[in-house]
Amino acid sequence: MYFSIFPRQFGFFPFIFLIYLGFPIYYLTKEAGMKQLIGYLMVLLFLVTYRQLYFSMGKKSFSYWLAVQLAIVFSYSLFYHLNYMFLGFFPANFIGWYQDKRLFKRGLVSLVIVQLLPFIIHVVKTGSYFNTKEMIYYVPFLIIMLISPFGIRSMNRRMELEKALDKANQKIEELVKREERVRIARDLHDTLGHTLSLLTLKSQLVQRLTKVDPERARLEAKEMEVTSRAALKQVRELVTDMRAATIAEELLQVQQILRAAGITYQYDGEVDFSTISPFTQNIIGMCVREAATNVVKHSRAAHCSISIKLLSEKMNIVIRDDGMGVSTSRVFGNGLRGMEERLALVDGVLTLSNLHGAVLEITVPIIKKAEGEAG
Repeated sequence: MYFSIFPRQFGFFPFIFLIYLGFPIYYLTKEAGMKQLIGYLMVLLFLVTYRQLYFSMGKKSFSYWLAVQLAIVFSYSLFYHLNYMFLGFFPANFIGWYQDKRLFKRGLVSLVIVQLLPFIIHVVKTGSYFNTKEMIYYVPFLIIMLISPFGIRSMNRRMELEKALDKANQKIEELVKREERVRIARDLHDTLGHTLSLLTLKSQLVQRLTKVDPERARLEAKEMEVTSRAALKQVRELVTDMRAATIAEELLQVQQILRAAGITYQYDGEVDFSTISPFTQNIIGMCVREAATNVVKHSRAAHCSISIKLLSEKMNIVIRDDGMGVSTSRVFGNGLRGMEERLALVDGVLTLSNLHGAVLEITVPIIKKAEGEAG
């Protein structure tokens, strides 16, 4: 069985916090005898609780391990040195992982008691009520420590909402596909079912009349030809109705996606794309939607704008956001790589840059629809 120190999904992050354990280890070198030994044993137990808290997230044992960790921080701060209260950043981080509001409040109250009680006892014992130097040293860290669970909880809730949004979008896509299949089946049944039944009956009639009444058989066969041509026309009309989404339709979807994510949206450019072939519109529409999805997932932007310009020989699409930008040295992710592959089908070019946020620019050569081309 494979053993891991911390869950893989957290990456290198859990190891960074371990640096802060150097402080209690350093202070314990100044202790002696049994007190020093107990102190080192508590460090080992603290390490165990730190590891177990990562593995027990969402489980009942999570609260038990957190209680042990808080007890260790309290013991250090009260019986060793007040500087040990900085270990409270460890449980403060884990308290922020509570999704249940009731458990979060309990954890927060416990953290307040564990941090403030040793501090108050220290102030009372030393009589340093108005020791400004000590207040400046401890109080800011106490404030940061006690509000940090709110920041962690807010960050986790945002991550959960992004996951929920992804799942909802996938569900919507599945439902749209399912509905489209049902619609196609219904249309095929309604438009072709009667026609094909008629052709079957007529073919049986022709077989019987071939020897008995050849002339009438010929007329029936002619009617079958007319009926089959009508059926072929119905199929063509049905396929035409199942055309891919246009750029205008995708822009409406993009607007809804961005607004649902709390990102303001502005569009500047053309509204009539009838001169662009349906295939090119489908490619561009999918790329614009993918770009908007990336803005929602990764940019942390508050505003996004899309500009589409039709020039004489090319179409220029620019998607901007005011988010954190992107690293130009970064290898394109699957989404951007997929966009490049789609654009290659229409000789399009994609560029990604930073200018007060991310700027995605797409250039596609225009091939005008031939006269009389079907939609």
